[in-house]
This record gives sequence, structure tokens and C-alpha cells, in this order.
Amino acid sequence: MTYAGTLVPGAELHWGSESDDHVSTMRQVAAVAGVSAKTVSRVLRNDRYVSDDVRLRVERAVAELQYVPNVLARTFRSGSDSAIGVAVPDISDPFFAALTHAVEAVARVRGSAVIVTSLGDDGARERAGVEALLGRQLAGLITTPISQDQSYLGPWLARMAIVFVDRPPRGIRADSVIEDDVGGARQATAHLLAHGHRRVAFIGDSLEIATTARRLKGYRDALREAEVAFEPGLVALEADAGATSGELVVRLLSSADPPTAIFSSNARCSLGIVPALQSVGRSDVGLISFGDFPLAGALRPPLTVVDQDSARVGHVAATRLFERIDRPERRLKRQIVLPVTLVARGSCAELVPQEASTRPA
Repeated sequence: MTYAGTLVPGAELHWGSESDDHVSTMRQVAAVAGVSAKTVSRVLRNDRYVSDDVRLRVERAVAELQYVPNVLARTFRSGSDSAIGVAVPDISDPFFAALTHAVEAVARVRGSAVIVTSLGDDGARERAGVEALLGRQLAGLITTPISQDQSYLGPWLARMAIVFVDRPPRGIRADSVIEDDVGGARQATAHLLAHGHRRVAFIGDSLEIATTARRLKGYRDALREAEVAFEPGLVALEADAGATSGELVVRLLSSADPPTAIFSSNARCSLGIVPALQSVGRSDVGLISFGDFPLAGALRPPLTVVDQDSARVGHVAATRLFERIDRPERRLKRQIVLPVTLVARGSCAELVPQEASTRPA
């Protein structure tokens, strides 16, 4: 029996008996090409130090013999699968969906499969979800921490490459690819302040989530720089309040001294805030979302966002992961911080001073 699997760089044997007339081995490819089996392996791994002439001869031999590398043999030999894992809080979240898609694009070029799992937002379940994925004998892992401690991954780091995305790990030293949360939140808040708003609300998840804590810091930095007093009552956190982002908006707007603008700390919160504002007819409330999402620019008014470029995060993380897999001894900077961009679209609702609004036209 033969197995017509996907061509995986670095694999050697076809799944079947070498006596089968329809099965070619790496040694046969090497003999036809006039090179060693090791050179054939280097060509299949797309090693840049192989000459064009040798590469062409090997590729012709592979086509002539219809050679297909055996994924199963590669797994037995190396002790790791040809797949990498991706573990994120929620694959349906626009940010993590785009990130995962970018990881898959990089892995596809490498001939690696991608196994994806959603961890949810309960930190107590992180370890079980991640270790279930690691049990698949992966070559590497890209994951987003949701608990307060990732030290349980220490033993795994000695055996495989792991890259954290969106949030740095706690309890271990490992590669991470994050965004400039503090700078992006500061820029967004300053943008609302520049539109005349002085009562800017912050809506987000629990402060136990590193991104929320960093974005709250950026929000507070912008207020301080503009000499606007920080008011704890304008900070609404879903986990603490036990409410959805939409419910928090309605609650804030119903207060005695409501906000005139809102900074949403992530796209998921924004997806609840927008319909809540529409339901109470408040198109006059300024709004900026940290994180873009599909159709955000088609809303009325179109939503101003801090664009994280989640696809770039995924691409950079996957590139770093394969760098670690290929050259684990190489010294690289542990943390990569990617810039974010404020995309102004019109949802900041220029605030008209009360005295100006009462003047005769």
C-alpha cells in the first residue's frame, strides 16, 4: 500500500515497501541525480546553499521517479510531527482568525500542517488545552497566554520551539511577538482628547489580561499628558462588572455625569459597543476601537481604530518559530514589539462646547 501524501521538506521515505515497483526512495533519487541522499534532503528542505545545477538535477529526478516523501517516517526519525500548533483564546475573534491565517500561509510554504485550538478565556483551563495540543508531537507551537503563569511550559521549551503572540509569557523566558499596546492606547486617547472630549471612558476585559493592563496604562498616560484627571468611574471592565461591553456602555451613559467618548480596548468589546450605541440612538458619542474588524469602516459613522495588523503578527511569529526550529542555537532577541497605526475614519464625534451649542445660529 502506498500513501500519496503532501510533499514535506526534509522527509525521506515513501510509506510502502521498497520492493514495490511504484515506490521510489531517496537513495534512488540520489542515484539518478548523481548526488548523495543528504544532498537530496537538502534540496527538499529548500536549503539555499545548494547550487542551481544540483537543485535542477534533483528536481528532475524527483519528477522522473514520482518520489513522494514519507511524513510518517520523518516523524519516527525525528520524534516530532511535520505540523505546528496554534493555541489562541478564540479562533472566531477577528484578530486571532487573521493571525492564524497568516501562520498557515507561512507554514504552507514550509510544507507544514497547522493544528489549531481555541483555549477560551478561563486561565484555569489553559494548561490542559495547550498540553493536549503538545501531545500531538508537534515541531513547534504558537500560543497566546491566558493564565497568569506559563512556567509549566518550561520542560517543553527544552524540546521544541514555542513563540507567544499578543501577550508575553509569565514564569518563563521565551520568544514573544506583541503589539505596542501602550503607545497605541495613548495615541487613541489623545485623538479623542484632541476632539474636545474630556470624559473618555475605557471599556475592556479583566486587568489580569496583559493587553488590557497595558492599554489602560496608555489611556492613563494620555490623560496625564493632557492634564485631564483620571476618573476610576469611567473605567468599566467586563470581568469585574460581570456584564457585556454593550451593557457597560448603557450603564455608563445612564450615569449622572456620562462620558462623551469611549475607548474600547479590543475588537471583541467594540462588537458589543457599536450596537449598544445604536440601540440608544447615540451617534454623538466618540468611539475608538483598539483592533479593526470586518466592516468597521462601513459603519455609520465609520469606526476609527488602532490597527494591530494581526496578519503581520502571525507572519512574524511563524517566521520566528521556524527560525528556532531550523537553528535552535541561534541568539535572537526574545521579544518583538510591532508598531500599531491609528486609522481615523470619523467616529470621534467632535465635541461641541455646551456654551457654543446654545448660541444663536
